[in-house]
Amino acid sequence: MAPKNPSVRLRPDIESLPTYVPGERPTVGMQVYKLSSNEIAFPPLVAVGAALVDAGADLNRYPDMYATELTEVLGARHGVGAERVTVGNGSVAVLQHVLSAVCEPGDEVVMAWRSFEAYPIAVQVAGARAVMVPVDAEGRHDLPAMAAAVTERTRVVLLCSPNNPTGPALTQTELRAFLAAVPASVMVVLDEAYIDFVTAPDPTDGPALLGEHKNLVVLRTFSKAYGLAGLRVGYALARRRLTAGFRAASTPFGVNIMGMAAALAALQAEDQVRARVAEVITERDRVAGALREQGWTIPDPQGNFVWLDLGRRATAFADHTRSRGVLVRAFAGDGVRVSVGEPEGNDLFLSLAGEWAARSARTLERA
Repeated sequence: MAPKNPSVRLRPDIESLPTYVPGERPTVGMQVYKLSSNEIAFPPLVAVGAALVDAGADLNRYPDMYATELTEVLGARHGVGAERVTVGNGSVAVLQHVLSAVCEPGDEVVMAWRSFEAYPIAVQVAGARAVMVPVDAEGRHDLPAMAAAVTERTRVVLLCSPNNPTGPALTQTELRAFLAAVPASVMVVLDEAYIDFVTAPDPTDGPALLGEHKNLVVLRTFSKAYGLAGLRVGYALARRRLTAGFRAASTPFGVNIMGMAAALAALQAEDQVRARVAEVITERDRVAGALREQGWTIPDPQGNFVWLDLGRRATAFADHTRSRGVLVRAFAGDGVRVSVGEPEGNDLFLSLAGEWAARSARTLERA
């Protein structure tokens, strides 16, 4: 006999998904500095605004499903050809397509942890299991441990450089050695969302290694350096055969007309983008230097953010700054990520961080 009140059942692994926690948004009517989402504080480029106005005339039409012009420009930019570019609704969506194309139930995906919060969610949605390898004491990927975690069930390894939220970046030398240590049957996905902000020596250059390693996939985004977070445009670079699979798994019309127009306009304004990135780097280094002078020990920041390893005090610190007009991103039990924003917002954050550090020092003295 059928149950009296049957209900639609979700997959158990979907019901148990961890919830992605976005950066906190300001309360309406409250003056705050939002340093919680790794956004660029600059307004859209003038060329981007003009492109959006022009694109608006075609909003009654579907976009080019294959993003032909954008993939051609990106392919030429990275020297790989348009047929090796997969675009999507942000690099997170592209990653989901990548994992869906290669993972089956029982497969494993190795990743550093803590790393980008969306990774375990994307892995579980694809039906695979996340194998988390702790970052080292400096917040860096422990590449030897990650290589050792690869088993016959491993389908993918995720690398995030610079690592979000801790900040350090891998080097090209480290990446080459890791690729040599991982079986060619295991896909290595290198997420270079923050690559434009790296100033450390020997930065990774994923596209340059695509010709040598058929199992390498490189993720890039327009959300960070290009300031298009609100339009969601990301892409993957990979071998032609893999790209065909990623595209087959992708959502049709995954990038809208406005997003494509803005991305193309931003690529044509490269000098202005580079100038803005340089300002962010200068401000990031100023913030990091001031924190160290206050007594903080922070990992090497190579993105547009800094990481405070506060452990169990992370939420309390975020509450402290919120009450004074600064929103930061707390990862409960681990630490706090603080985006580089307007100089005024950064100054207020530094003042609050200094108060916290001084109070903590007094507490230790009394203890």
